[in-house]
Amino acid sequence: MQYRTDKKSGNKLSILGFGCMRFPRQLGAVDMNKTESLIMEAVNKGVNYFDTAYIYPGSEETLGAILEKNRIRELLFIATKLPLVLVRGPEDFDAFFKNQLERLRTNYIDYYLMHMLTDMELWEKLKAWGIETWLQEKKQAGQIRQIGFSFHGNQGEFLKLLEAYPWEFCQIQYNYAGEHFQAGVVGLKKAATMMPVIVMEPLLGGKLAAGLPSKAVETFKKADPELSPAGWALKWVWDHPEVTLLLSGMNDKRQLDENLCIADTAMPRQLTEVQRETYRDVLNVFNASYKIRCTGCNYCMPCPRNVNIPGCFAAYNASFSMGFVSGMQQYMTSTALTADRTFSSTHCAKCGRCEQHCPQHLPIIKTLEAVQKRMEPFWMKWGIKAVRKFMRKKNDPRQSN
Repeated sequence: MQYRTDKKSGNKLSILGFGCMRFPRQLGAVDMNKTESLIMEAVNKGVNYFDTAYIYPGSEETLGAILEKNRIRELLFIATKLPLVLVRGPEDFDAFFKNQLERLRTNYIDYYLMHMLTDMELWEKLKAWGIETWLQEKKQAGQIRQIGFSFHGNQGEFLKLLEAYPWEFCQIQYNYAGEHFQAGVVGLKKAATMMPVIVMEPLLGGKLAAGLPSKAVETFKKADPELSPAGWALKWVWDHPEVTLLLSGMNDKRQLDENLCIADTAMPRQLTEVQRETYRDVLNVFNASYKIRCTGCNYCMPCPRNVNIPGCFAAYNASFSMGFVSGMQQYMTSTALTADRTFSSTHCAKCGRCEQHCPQHLPIIKTLEAVQKRMEPFWMKWGIKAVRKFMRKKNDPRQSN
């Protein structure tokens, strides 16, 4: 494992960090055995930075239990986040923080972030509530070691936020499909002159790994048959000397093994011009196929009307990248379209709750209308009714064999 030095604290951080948002799950709950196996293998191979958050279901509790059981807390750096979307007043700072310490079974947090800090307006609101004093008190007490923020907004606001507080690190979304998205390359370079930069979503929620159009996959394969699309994406991020580490949400051993292998050799400024041209070719295909830049983070969920928003968007994108039939199959599965109780885009009540929580600031309501128009055309409704009627009849116990 390679390490890069946090210029603020002197900590040596593994260039591969373990993103804990997408732990393996079984029957809706975190699969403790599989997760423990992955975490312990990662630790044994040198990964020492683990990123979780209050709003990741079951994540803090799982991480805390595993670290306590294996007595490795002091060997690692834990990053977690104050859930700004849930904070309603200054009294919430201590309430959430105390709960997080209990969940993580620790008495301090190494890297504490303001989660989803979007703009100066939100920061000024937090300042009015005394966030600066609160953070300083926690730092003096040794309960918070490094103070930072995760960013989801436009580049202009990011550059302002960098100067708004003596941050000790920041976390941004960055990948080859989003070089000019959110903080972007300009924000990355500016931030790196001031503090360590942690990169999240290097695979764009998996879209740059398993979700690439077949033509893009073939382009990568032609350039290097041994390197997977995920490997290409990680190498692109690590090619930037401004990046301290990247987070990967590894939820199976194959992903972990591949990422560890690439992390052993990835170096800044190592990409050749031929490789850069390959990225450009792939990006052209990707941009032509993916209409919605949803990462599947699920921050928009649950929907009050039970619309499976990430599922709708994933199927819509698949209908362009993989073909309409494949996209429709995915849409029918993810929305239970043929069942009496569905989770399709037609149920959107336009309440706007989802848009308030979306880190990508997607126009979800308008986009769901586009999804409905493509994935549920008027002629399909007759077919859906016929299927439902057939299924009810087939499953009616009164019907004879």
